[in-house]
Amino acid sequence: MLRRLAIGLLASAVAIAPVPLKAQDGSAEDLGDVMSISLKDVVKPTFGFQGALQGAGTPNQAGIGGFLPLSIGDNSVWFVDVLIYVNFADLAGDSSIINTDVAGTTVSTSTRVGYRWLNGDHRWMYGLNAGYDSFPMNTAGTDTGINVSGTEKSALFQQVAVSAEEVSNNWNFNAYALLPVGDTEQDLNLFYQGGALNTYGLDVGYFITSALNASVGYYYQSGDSGKADASSVLGRLSCEITSGVTAGVNLSCV
Repeated sequence: MLRRLAIGLLASAVAIAPVPLKAQDGSAEDLGDVMSISLKDVVKPTFGFQGALQGAGTPNQAGIGGFLPLSIGDNSVWFVDVLIYVNFADLAGDSSIINTDVAGTTVSTSTRVGYRWLNGDHRWMYGLNAGYDSFPMNTAGTDTGINVSGTEKSALFQQVAVSAEEVSNNWNFNAYALLPVGDTEQDLNLFYQGGALNTYGLDVGYFITSALNASVGYYYQSGDSGKADASSVLGRLSCEITSGVTAGVNLSCV
């Protein structure tokens, strides 16, 4: 069964930038710029690449994201954050979704529409966003030794997402919910099915330096008639190597 349909939950649902300066990323240095001057002076459309290695619920993937401001005020901004990425095959015999290997290659999308605003003294930025994720998937063999050759099927999982965030120069908080829609239980082959789970989580991050960010999160997942109900802790350490290039490591404990 699928552990989760988490389109890029390498942290959040999709890793929306804590400040509206970089698509899918952000740093304390960026936030310091935002806090000191009008948003109209710093918020610009941006684009960036992102990739991730295979993990629980997510295959190997690479994509491009874009942050597009819709309306910018002195202290607030409406925006669209879009990510399109390619899913690659799992390592043979090592399934990212449990039991059934994911085959390449499919294209997924993730879109968020949101609003962010600064408080009166510009020490904190708050934000709300919501959106839609799609995750088409091709399947291959199994990691259990069961022969399903000739019965492999494709599936399309979908979810809506909502998130609330709070960010300062040093701290960032993000609460989110991922809610599957459409056909949430689908046959993957003759023997196994895949299921998308409801996910609810909270991440807390701290900028150790302007380039180094550490975060820890808790999320709870439910679905599959109660058989898949579980919670987990997710830790992440990321470092901005150069402007626009960030590397990170995730550790999940179920």
